[in-house]
Amino acid sequence: AYCKARRNLPLQMVSNVARQTGRLIVARTPDAWHWRGRRVKLVDGTTVTLPDTPENQTVYPQQMSQKPGLGFPIARMVGLICLGSGAVLDAAMGPFKGKGGSEHALFRQLLDRLEPGDVVLADRYYCSYWLIAMLLAIGVDVIFGQNGVRKTDFRKGIRLGARDHIVEWSKPCQCPDWMEKTQYEHFPKTLSIRETKVASKVLVTTLLSPNDAPKSELSELYQQRWHVELDLRNIKTTLGMETLCCMTPQMNEKAMWVYFLAYNLIRLLMCEAALQAEIFPRQISFKHTLQVWAAWSRHPWETVGYEQTGMLFVLIAEQRTGNRSGRIEPRAVKRRPKPYPRLMKPRGQACDEIRMHGHPKKLK
Repeated sequence: AYCKARRNLPLQMVSNVARQTGRLIVARTPDAWHWRGRRVKLVDGTTVTLPDTPENQTVYPQQMSQKPGLGFPIARMVGLICLGSGAVLDAAMGPFKGKGGSEHALFRQLLDRLEPGDVVLADRYYCSYWLIAMLLAIGVDVIFGQNGVRKTDFRKGIRLGARDHIVEWSKPCQCPDWMEKTQYEHFPKTLSIRETKVASKVLVTTLLSPNDAPKSELSELYQQRWHVELDLRNIKTTLGMETLCCMTPQMNEKAMWVYFLAYNLIRLLMCEAALQAEIFPRQISFKHTLQVWAAWSRHPWETVGYEQTGMLFVLIAEQRTGNRSGRIEPRAVKRRPKPYPRLMKPRGQACDEIRMHGHPKKLK
């Protein structure tokens, strides 16, 4: 009965509710949560694996390096997240490889969710002429990391300060495969771009005035880009979206939006708690909020009054996250994995071999 009810739930309704929840959260954010009075939107991509079914393999095929029957379908997602509140505003899902599966292609589907005056914060992968030109056309500024392919020479352009200048980027000579020729002609021939070096990174931004966007503030703002990595980790690891469990692509997309809706509802609790405690939502632990709400939701709703609801927000804001900017951690795990080898052949074939020859001696 649960599976039938979930199948009958319209995908458009679930996605609209998740998006609307994100917009309502952002609409209630005070100006103190913004950067210089402007809303900052974070963009980043991630991947999730799906069950190995013919339907999932058709829409979200496994990686080419994996043999048939050994890998899992893999999908790419790109999310648009508000920096101030942490709410998911929109997301796009596509295949990991193939046409329309790159992060750029998925992000272009989300451009309509941006508003004039927004500032988009992303890593160096998004630093391209086409994306910057599209965002400028709708009145959105950007702060990206410099792409490693592009070389930065601070001796050129208009000097603004030490390792800080404005240069002109020329439009690429060739029209991309995904773009129409008429659309290519409408793009400007050059873009005025500000390049500035902070620490060991070169930042690319369309905020050209050093008075409106000082170099030090750009550096501090770009450091907060890491929040999008933590937000995606909360969705995938804390909420459990790292591996979707549905048998069809449509149901997996529906499950993705249910996860985003649940995430936004938890973010709504965090924002309400932050408003009452007069702190920023980023100072509150997502995991702690989830645990408090899980325990709180076991109480009968008839016994919950206004005072008890206020106590819920007090408990949520009680646990603060540490301000550990600039920390460095090894990309390694302390606990050793179990000594089981990878499955390098189809499961049915492996089961037949075990029936004939038994398990390997070292694994008995």
